[in-house]
Amino acid sequence: MLLKQPDSQLRWLSLSIFLLIALLSLLPSTRLLIEALKGVNFNMHSPLSDILSSSQTWTAMGHSFYTSGIGTLIAVILGAGFAFIITLTNIPRRAIWVFLFMLPMMIPPQVSALSWLQLFGPASPILNTFGLAPALGSSNPMYSAEGIALLLGVQNAPLVFLALRSQLLCLPQDLIEAAKIARASQLTIWLTIILPLTRGALIAGAALAFVSSLGNFGIPAMLGIPVNYLVLPTLIYQKMAGFGQSMLGEVASLSMLISVLVLGGMVVQQWLQQRSQYALAGQSTQPISFRLGKWRTLTEISIGTVLLFILIIPCIALIVSSFVPALGMPLNSQTFTLSAYIEMLSNQGVTARAFSNSLLLAGGASIVLMVICLPLSYILLKLPLKTRILVTSLIEVPYAIPGIVLAIAFILLFARPIPILDITLYGSMSIIFLAYLSCFLSVCLKPIFSAMSQIDTALEEAAQMTGANALQRLLHIILPLTAPAFFAGALLVFLIAVNELTVSALLWSAGNETLGVLIFNLDESGDTVLASAISVLVVLLVATLMMLLSILAPRLPKGVIPWHDSV
Repeated sequence: MLLKQPDSQLRWLSLSIFLLIALLSLLPSTRLLIEALKGVNFNMHSPLSDILSSSQTWTAMGHSFYTSGIGTLIAVILGAGFAFIITLTNIPRRAIWVFLFMLPMMIPPQVSALSWLQLFGPASPILNTFGLAPALGSSNPMYSAEGIALLLGVQNAPLVFLALRSQLLCLPQDLIEAAKIARASQLTIWLTIILPLTRGALIAGAALAFVSSLGNFGIPAMLGIPVNYLVLPTLIYQKMAGFGQSMLGEVASLSMLISVLVLGGMVVQQWLQQRSQYALAGQSTQPISFRLGKWRTLTEISIGTVLLFILIIPCIALIVSSFVPALGMPLNSQTFTLSAYIEMLSNQGVTARAFSNSLLLAGGASIVLMVICLPLSYILLKLPLKTRILVTSLIEVPYAIPGIVLAIAFILLFARPIPILDITLYGSMSIIFLAYLSCFLSVCLKPIFSAMSQIDTALEEAAQMTGANALQRLLHIILPLTAPAFFAGALLVFLIAVNELTVSALLWSAGNETLGVLIFNLDESGDTVLASAISVLVVLLVATLMMLLSILAPRLPKGVIPWHDSV
């Protein structure tokens, strides 16, 4: 094969790309590991031993497992319920149901937490509007372990939905038809055929939700820090803010601890997914559809009610909070005001700066990753399978570990000026930008790699026979054929990065605030009305970007846009 003979351009391109992967993925993790293990063999009181012997560490770990465990249970109930109903039944308007159910996963965690905070408690504007607010002095139930667990469950339910849905779409049609011919009821078919075949995917989805809950920072920070209920990510955040002589060693050790837990969970999740692959042997050509009959209306009302409580009402509470002068006041003709929006749009200080910083960082990361992922996908397809799996795994590590751990790794890496160049990145937007490139590389890569793997190699072989080099083939053949996935990957990165908090929470400095950091800081400082107004625009931005991706979806490979391919 002609394509087995790489030309010099491809060799230099491969070397450059792999060097970049090493810098973005391997180097930060290695630096974190070195700091965490520093002094272990020579000093009995090393940061790692101090962290492991601290009661605060084990208390935070217990809190993490408690909130993540309950959150996973909620995620499984919601995600599995929606997956079974939407994928297997003849319920109408599937696209709308899936879009609305996927929205909480795309809304930033700190915005979700803020919207639920405005829904309960004596200061809730929406409860005060209807005269339902509890007495002054009452506690807000969301400031609790159970409140954290509830939002973790809502946030991660779409992960269970996606994991289970992929198996449901591949159920063997002939087996289901045979059961129907034998006059088995729909409930019997579900209990004896569907549930056993999808059990592995359901467990894998639960493991994914648990891992995501362990690494979540925004929700425990908004709901736990005010009442001193710390989980591992927020404990890292507080230790980082406390400074001290051994601070870096301690946060590095904590970061390694949570990384081991998260990566261990990812290994379990991958193992369970591999065990469930047997269901693919009977992949059906037509989706299975059980008729709801007289239960159709009741089913629509039921899932509509669930979405009303987990999405619509909290968003309404957030909107109401943005239109009152202060928390605790009802919304009426006398109190209605646009002052928060006027302040947000006209203020040339931190608010406008955070918007521009987030747009610049997210937009820049999207463009750079687009440019990187096109040749990277091209090179990966030409690698042997084992090498490809190894490189892909290295790329996915920064996205798999908690964002706050990645931030610690970059702080350790760039706390001092870069040797030879003598350039300081710590405290600048550049360090946030590099962390975004590292974190979201796998997000941009997946749709481009998926599209490129479906291109017939005969096209490129014909071009090579005419004398086209690797760069010409990449630009004139591969790029036009993968353009929709190319832009979809960039949009996905922008959608996630523009509202990001977990990575930037530890990397920002004065003048380099992002939207996620701004919302978090405004709520902490008591300016919740302005935080609500900014959050409303963030939700609108997320929904708009999701709709743009849905418009692109028909031209993309299956699986790139999950809320479109699920319907």
